[in-house]
Amino acid sequence: MIEFVRTSKSFGRHIVHRDISLKIPKGKITFVIGPSGTGKSILIKQIIGLVKPDRGKIIIDGKDTTLMNESELLEMRKNFGYLFQEAALFDSMNVFDNVAFPLREHTDRTPAEIYHAARKKLAQVGLKDIDSKFPSELSGGMRKRVGFARATVTEPQFMLYDEPTTGLDPIMTDVIDQLVLDAHNNTPGMTSIVISHDVRSTLNLADEIAMIYDGRIVAQGTPDFFKNSNDPLVIQFFSGSRTGPIEV
Repeated sequence: MIEFVRTSKSFGRHIVHRDISLKIPKGKITFVIGPSGTGKSILIKQIIGLVKPDRGKIIIDGKDTTLMNESELLEMRKNFGYLFQEAALFDSMNVFDNVAFPLREHTDRTPAEIYHAARKKLAQVGLKDIDSKFPSELSGGMRKRVGFARATVTEPQFMLYDEPTTGLDPIMTDVIDQLVLDAHNNTPGMTSIVISHDVRSTLNLADEIAMIYDGRIVAQGTPDFFKNSNDPLVIQFFSGSRTGPIEV
């Protein structure tokens, strides 16, 4: 389990989170949704210690990550894969080296094992025979899939997705959704956390949904709970209406 215990975060006078408490179930796909600018990405950056809360605790498998030093955080991060919004590929590395990077840095696999693992992962995301291309030569959807391959090549215990379908067309969105589902189902015990404002993807993939607004978790439950909710915040967000309690 990952648990936020009354965490708060501000940047100067800008309050991002206000006393957030949230339990993320182990082995499930949890979507964190909400309007843009509500601190969803900050939430998952706090999980792996890239950002620390001003107050509160973040518990992962019984350990408070806010108390960890840098070496402890580095060790803990080996259990995580992270797909950034823009894939965050290394521009100076070709596709193969980008995907192989986590295996070279964090495992003791042989060069042959790394080669086969990276090639296998690229094939799984539908990108064969582009090993020598560089990120600048790829489309947005291809970069996202290379980033996906790199994030999952170590078959991590936890996967964090920061708006994986943002900026993609509907067909590529469906491709990425299926990759998220396949990675989760093919890695026993994986816990997946997806930051999103894509209602369709959320309802199709999520086991659990948490909605954040105005720095707080305002609703949490299953997709059916959200479909049947009478909460004006939930209704406005899922209907995509400009009128309602969510300020535009």
